[in-house]
Amino acid sequence: MSTQSDDGYIYRHITPALNDALADTPVVCLLGPRQCGKSTLARRCQPDRSYITLDDRNYLELARQDPEGFLEGLPHPVTIDEIQRVPELTLAIKRSVDRDRQAGRFLLTGSANLLQLPRLADSLAGRMECLYLQPLTEAEKEGAPGDFLRRWLAGALKPELPGRSDREQFALPHRLVAGGYPEACFRKPQRARRWQRQYLQSIIERDIRDVAEVKDGADVAQLLEYLANQSASLLNISATANALGHVRKTIERYLEILERLFLIRRLPAWHSNRGKRLVKTPKIHLCDSGLAASLSDLRPEQWNLERKRFGHLLESFVVQQFVAMGHWTEIEPRFWHYRDKDQVEVDLVMEIGNQIWGVEVKAAASINAKDGHGLQRLGRIAGPRFQGGLVLYDGDAVLPIDREQNIMAAPLEKLWR
Repeated sequence: MSTQSDDGYIYRHITPALNDALADTPVVCLLGPRQCGKSTLARRCQPDRSYITLDDRNYLELARQDPEGFLEGLPHPVTIDEIQRVPELTLAIKRSVDRDRQAGRFLLTGSANLLQLPRLADSLAGRMECLYLQPLTEAEKEGAPGDFLRRWLAGALKPELPGRSDREQFALPHRLVAGGYPEACFRKPQRARRWQRQYLQSIIERDIRDVAEVKDGADVAQLLEYLANQSASLLNISATANALGHVRKTIERYLEILERLFLIRRLPAWHSNRGKRLVKTPKIHLCDSGLAASLSDLRPEQWNLERKRFGHLLESFVVQQFVAMGHWTEIEPRFWHYRDKDQVEVDLVMEIGNQIWGVEVKAAASINAKDGHGLQRLGRIAGPRFQGGLVLYDGDAVLPIDREQNIMAAPLEKLWR
């Protein structure tokens, strides 16, 4: 399935954006979940850069005790891996950059959202560009260009009759369960699931301490497992608190922790009135379908028996693919979901400037006109701002659904073919 180089490296589509940032910005921060490939990309991107990791206890203690002295002893340019372990370093980095504003001096990587850390000493505003690396997309696994989003937004998607002789039958559930973490997606299913569970255990037992003070990580783990079974659903914090026996404030705090660690995503609700967007209910998604499948005990052979649960997993999977593609386009879209008082929904709404697109996700292998109902409703509400809609399904033809509103159906595999 993959097109790895001889040494096992898979090209990451965010590489050009990373090179561009290093060419004109003093501090570049590459953020993403642990084990998604940040360190590998950083070392591959500019192999001559000096590299240190704050997972090394010697570096860690020195950076904490004497941030200024630690930086003065480093060669430049330098990569500092796992910066979230010593967010106090950012103030020393600011002072160093203000003395010498050379582009690309510091490449930082972090397994938690640096800008949301309570111990962050300085935001490095105007001095730092943040890039977000997601787990492997299916396009990256396949060695495909990863330009589906750009081509669709440019109007390059045209009707196409079925006829692929090499289409992988029943491959979709395997892709969902594998997820995008490099260490998991190239192992046998049982070994991958074991890795995923131990990965989460390590995150809960160790990495939470870098982003918050939590008395019992087991409570956060319990919430994550609960959310895995609610992925692609509206987030009801009060109901979640009641189900887990916590007060609402505690659940809100744990949600923030899981977001900082890039394990979950709250997808806000789109409304034509921007003020109302702030009070509408978001959807919750686990960021990696493989982790969600492991926590909710979904296996590929259950595809037909558990179609509803797989449908939710598939929606989260597609959202993740689009978010990743959005990070390597020139103009990053903003992502939302849509749901109105009649419970008409659109799984993913993309907004670029004043333009709107919508995406619906279907696990079925066939398509009909009613599958575009939510997109048509979104189009009427958005008016001239609406540029088009897409229904992604497990079929093999590109079909028009509503020519007037530019709504089409396309195979899910277009995301990586």
